[in-house]
Amino acid sequence: MIRPLTTSKVLSNIDEGPERDLQNFPRPKRAIYSPPVRFGFIPDDWFRFFYRKTGVTGPYTFGVGFLTYLLSKEIWVLEHEFWTGVSMFGMIIYAVKTFGPKVNAFLDKEVEDNMKAMNAGRVADIEHNKGSIDSEKKAQWQAEGQKMLFEVKRENLALQQEAAFRERIMHVYAEVKKRLDYQVEKQQVERNMQQRHMVNWITNRVVKSITPESEQENLKKCIADLKGLAAKY
Repeated sequence: MIRPLTTSKVLSNIDEGPERDLQNFPRPKRAIYSPPVRFGFIPDDWFRFFYRKTGVTGPYTFGVGFLTYLLSKEIWVLEHEFWTGVSMFGMIIYAVKTFGPKVNAFLDKEVEDNMKAMNAGRVADIEHNKGSIDSEKKAQWQAEGQKMLFEVKRENLALQQEAAFRERIMHVYAEVKKRLDYQVEKQQVERNMQQRHMVNWITNRVVKSITPESEQENLKKCIADLKGLAAKY
């Protein structure tokens, strides 16, 4: 059974940048555990090497045949020291099966703690940079708000300019109206003065043209007209 690598768990939490080429330049991983084995001591790669040549039964046939060759030719003699080694090997297997999981869990925890301690500075820098990015995004958002504020101020200035323009237009209108009213009033006064002067001149000329004789004649004529009217009514 292949045991998972603790290092891959720690490194999997690290976000890679968009410019990192992981396909051609993958991040190196340090192997914490030894490669898988079979029968407790034979590497699994040896079996896979035979699979491509002889199939599944190849490595077992080779192992049994090679062991038979060593024993039949007495190259490997099974003396008393061999059985001592077998007993010691059994004790080692028992110790590994009994205390191995606890020791493995303790060592895994130590490795994880060491990896976290080594990556603490890097993770802190990443978090700090993320905070800086968030602050920059917030500053950009505030800058966009300032842009909207500038637009509002620009519109307010345009309204103020429009109000000042209309005020000046009304001032010009009022001044022009005053001058036109002055000219109309001036012409009316001149016309009235001319009419008064003409009436006075005509009146004076008429008064001067009246003599006492004509006044007596006019008076007598008026009395005669009155008597004629009185006789009719």
